[in-house]
Amino acid sequence: MSDCLFCKIAAGEIPSNKVYEDEQVYVFHDIDPQAPTHFLVIPKAHIVSCGAITAENSAVVAHCFEVISKVTKDLGLTDFRVVSNCGASAGQSVFHLHFHVLAGRDMTWPPG
Repeated sequence: MSDCLFCKIAAGEIPSNKVYEDEQVYVFHDIDPQAPTHFLVIPKAHIVSCGAITAENSAVVAHCFEVISKVTKDLGLTDFRVVSNCGASAGQSVFHLHFHVLAGRDMTWPPG
């Protein structure tokens, strides 16, 4: 999608602090970190949110979680939280599926 911030980041049109990249997924540090370690995992294919996952695009979501496992292991993280906000009322501000990975501090419950 041509006006999507995360599509532009994944395409290299907007700079980011890259953590990992492959053919399907782009991972970068959040510009407003909420924990000592806070990065985002996005599919390069534009998917609006978890509510737009289908049988046709779900393989990339599984791959996102494989990448989360790989990157957290590479960073030596054993305790972390994965969050995806779906919809404006849930806190989604960029309408491109993304997973926040947060670590390095105690995570409280309930969140928010």
